[in-house]
Amino acid sequence: MVRVRAPATSANLGSGFDVFGVALDRPADVVSVERAAETTIEVTGVGSQYIPEDPDANTVGAVAQALDAPAHIVIDKGVRPSSGLGSSAASAAAAAVALNELYDCGYSREDLVPIAAEGEALVSGTAHTDNVAPAILGGFTIARADGVTRVGADVPMVVCLPETAVSTRDARDLVPESASLDALVETVGSAATLTTGMHRGDPALVGRGMEESIVSPARAKLIDGYDAVETAAREAGATGVTVSGAGPGVLAVCRGDDQRDVAGAMVDAFEDSGVEARAYRTRVGRGACRLE
Repeated sequence: MVRVRAPATSANLGSGFDVFGVALDRPADVVSVERAAETTIEVTGVGSQYIPEDPDANTVGAVAQALDAPAHIVIDKGVRPSSGLGSSAASAAAAAVALNELYDCGYSREDLVPIAAEGEALVSGTAHTDNVAPAILGGFTIARADGVTRVGADVPMVVCLPETAVSTRDARDLVPESASLDALVETVGSAATLTTGMHRGDPALVGRGMEESIVSPARAKLIDGYDAVETAAREAGATGVTVSGAGPGVLAVCRGDDQRDVAGAMVDAFEDSGVEARAYRTRVGRGACRLE
């Protein structure tokens, strides 16, 4: 048996739609695999009742098929589905790394990124790598059609997850098909600032670099209480706030000393809006790793 832990991730980070992603040190999925004549899947943990065990309908089934590595696969979910925290990507990434080791396939971590993305296509309809790349490689990642660039970073963050769900497909439908030149210039400037901030481990620069006016405002409309949560987080010390992935998770960047206050303020703001929520005090973390 091979057991692999893969982290939750946050994609987009505001200014990097379909490009930026970051691994979080918590929460995470754990996937266990054993050789078998055909692939079977068992799912436990948070939200497991909503996840299909049919290999043809599960992200890890697509990964096993892509690697030609049939196995009995057990997914212990720590990342809630429909959270905006890369739930399907965590499972797909862990399965890709585990099956690669189980069958000694010989793929590098970089090779496994597009393979794991095949599983993501079952959820979003397209094989995006912005979540699976950091889930496998760790750190902050920049995904392009010609490959992925990884940046090691150490930036404190808070993710606040309300007890609501947002469909990735629904959130994608809200993305505008065009944008003004001024908005594009603003976004490019923010993306460059965020990348520099990740290189420097500077929460202030990363927070400034999350600002954009194209995608996040459209997706925020699907999250009850978002405006109040953003305001509360900033007042508590957050340097930047945005929708995590497709939502409804909300990502805040802050200094380490402010994490507790920011987390509490975000939970309270959601609850004042009539929405239960929980917060994870987290930071940029490592990618998928084998557990002994």
